[in-house]
Amino acid sequence: MRKPVVYSGKARATGPATPTPPAVVAQPAVNGAEVPDAAAARPRAGWRQGLARAAVDPRVMWSVMGLLAVGLLASQWLVSGGTARELTQKDIDAAVLRTLTTQVMPSPAARAAEVVRPAVVRVMSYGRDEKGEEVEQGVGTGVVIVDKGIILTNLHVVQGARTLKVTFSDGSESVASVTGAQPENDLAVLQAHTIPDDLVAATMRSTQDLVPGDQVVAVGFPFGIGPSTSAGVISGLDRSFRSPEGEQELTNLIQFDAAANPGNSGGPLVTMDGEVVGIVTGILNPTSHRTFVGIGFAVPIESAASAAGLPPF
Repeated sequence: MRKPVVYSGKARATGPATPTPPAVVAQPAVNGAEVPDAAAARPRAGWRQGLARAAVDPRVMWSVMGLLAVGLLASQWLVSGGTARELTQKDIDAAVLRTLTTQVMPSPAARAAEVVRPAVVRVMSYGRDEKGEEVEQGVGTGVVIVDKGIILTNLHVVQGARTLKVTFSDGSESVASVTGAQPENDLAVLQAHTIPDDLVAATMRSTQDLVPGDQVVAVGFPFGIGPSTSAGVISGLDRSFRSPEGEQELTNLIQFDAAANPGNSGGPLVTMDGEVVGIVTGILNPTSHRTFVGIGFAVPIESAASAAGLPPF
C-alpha cells in the first residue's frame, strides 16, 4: 500500500530518532468522486528515494570512501604481485586522502536538490480567452506530500484558473483539482487525476529547531524554467509579509536568501537533507519589479501540512 505521508524524525544535535508513524489520510475526492487508488498495481519506488537519501548521510559517504580506499589498496597489492604486507592506519589514511582528492563529490546543495526533485511538479493554470479558447494563465511549482498524488502549492498560483495541469518529474502530465485551501497562509492542496507508477513524496521536517544561518535549497520553476535549484540560508524566522497588491498580510514566515522568482511560488524550501521545511510563497522587492533582490518568504511546513489535513509533528 502507498504510505500517506512521510515525516522526518531528525532533530538537531541528537541521535537518531524514531520516525513519526504515518497517519491514515482519507483519500480526497475529485469532482465529487473518490480518486481510484491504483496502489496494488503500482510497484513501490522506495529504493530510489532510499538511494537519494543515503547520498546526503555523512556516515554513508564516509563508508563509501572507506570502501574505495580499501579497494585502492587491494588493487595496489595485486599490481605489486600479491606480496603480503600488513595494512597500517597510515596506509588507510593515505588511501582515504587520495580518494578525497581524486573523487569529485556532489555539493550538499546538489544532494539536497536530488532528494526532493522527484517530488517537485510544475503547476500550470489555464483560463479562457474572449473566443472561449483555453489559454495559459500562469506557472508555479508544487510539491508532492502524499504519493497518492496530493500536492501542496500556493493559492495564488491556482486561484481563478478554469483548468489546472501538473507535470511530474518523469515528464508525465495530469489534470489536477483543488481539494483544499488555506487562504490565510496562501496555500492550496491539489489532487492529480493521473498518478505516475513511481511517484515519490517528499519528506517533511519540523521547523522548530531551525535557526538563522541554516543552509536551505529552493527547487522550482522560476519564470517557467526548470526544475531550477538555488541555495542560500535562512535569514530569519517569524517574519511578516504583505503582498505587492497590499491585499493580505502573511505572518509566521521563514525568511531566506536562496534565489526565488515568479514561478518558484508553491515550491519546496528544503534542508541539506532534502527535507521540506517550507513552501515558497513570496519575494520582497522595494521596486515595482517582480524579481529577486535577496529576500524571500516561505510558509512553515507545519501550516502547509495542516492545509492538507495532515497531523502535526
